[in-house]
Amino acid sequence: MQRYSGFGLVKHALSHHENWQRQWRNPTPKKEYDVIIVGGGGHGLATAYYLAKEHGITNVAVIEKGWLGGGNTARNTTIVRSNYLWDESAALYEHAMKLWEGLSQDINYNVMFSQRGVLNLGHTLQDMRDIQRRVNANRLNGIDSEVLDARGVQELVPIMDCSKNARYPVMGASWQPRAGVARHDAVAWGYARGADSLGVDLLQNTEVTGFKILDGRVVGVHTNRGDIGAKTVGCVTAGNSGVMAKMAGFQLPLESHPLQALVSEPLKPILDTVVMSNHVHGYISQSDKGDLVIGAGIDGYNGYGQRGSYPTVEHTLQAIVEMFPMFSRVRMNRQWGGIVDTCPDACPILSRTPVKGLYFNCGWGTGGFKATPGSGHVFAWSLAKGQMHKLAAPFSIDRFRTGALIDEHGAAGVAH
Repeated sequence: MQRYSGFGLVKHALSHHENWQRQWRNPTPKKEYDVIIVGGGGHGLATAYYLAKEHGITNVAVIEKGWLGGGNTARNTTIVRSNYLWDESAALYEHAMKLWEGLSQDINYNVMFSQRGVLNLGHTLQDMRDIQRRVNANRLNGIDSEVLDARGVQELVPIMDCSKNARYPVMGASWQPRAGVARHDAVAWGYARGADSLGVDLLQNTEVTGFKILDGRVVGVHTNRGDIGAKTVGCVTAGNSGVMAKMAGFQLPLESHPLQALVSEPLKPILDTVVMSNHVHGYISQSDKGDLVIGAGIDGYNGYGQRGSYPTVEHTLQAIVEMFPMFSRVRMNRQWGGIVDTCPDACPILSRTPVKGLYFNCGWGTGGFKATPGSGHVFAWSLAKGQMHKLAAPFSIDRFRTGALIDEHGAAGVAH
């Protein structure tokens, strides 16, 4: 790690960044690559990093129409957990969790992964039955998970209203101690720097406008900077995946929805865990700089809007204030929306497509950020080997034809 003297720190502080070392190159596109990754968010950058690091495939380009990490990676609420119900999704998210636990060391970049735990509240008897079922399934899969009663929740979060006369009575919760939050920007930057150092070309402000397909096989992409050839193309474009699939001549069972969030003014540390309530559609945590980070479920309408809306914000804050009355005096600083693509079974698509050599990684819904390392790791393996990784295989497009769906609506369909 580069060290600076006191004089050096003053010099760089006054330089207005013009003399700072760039974290990655700004290369000119080559005519052809072995692999092209479309989408420069966390999943795409992780895929490129693991292609180079784990499989020695360095003739790779990540093509991003804007700036790296400027899509959903910069527009989420940073929650990381692996307590999913079904074996297939639990295995994939737990794989990601184990990578999260060593990620800062692996990429030599502090992603500020904080294992402060995640509570999923139960407000009804049915909520508690579902929680008990999911906790038992987690334990069978070797994932840390506990059932807490209302007293246990109150001990963990003293500032929450767990009284019997609360509007949303808290009957208990599931608790995953290893879960937590991470710095979303740092994840993108760390993977980008790591991939670049291994020889990957990161092409920003380069929009893919179509796929070059010859005799049913992808041979490259059309971009606003000219055509670029490739033997293999992986598409990792989150909320725009349906649009990209249409460019390639097929349809995916996806719907794109806005997902809104907002942050408050900074406060002194007061909430040291993540609290989620699927039943009332609200969740909250406190960032390291003191903001309250608040979000809800996806908007009910389809769209590509990246802004907040008053009805969703009001509904969410009503729920948060009922559970945390003391937050009624806190001012909100800003709000935003991201675009999430959702599948009928609330699980992702990691799959080959009808076009040979073209693979899609999409449909993560509200679970995209937490899956970032695992998604990139297994997708890189799949692109390198030309067949889907065993953890990715259950999430093939074919499941919508065979009926072998993995219904995670209870654990993934609402809130993070």
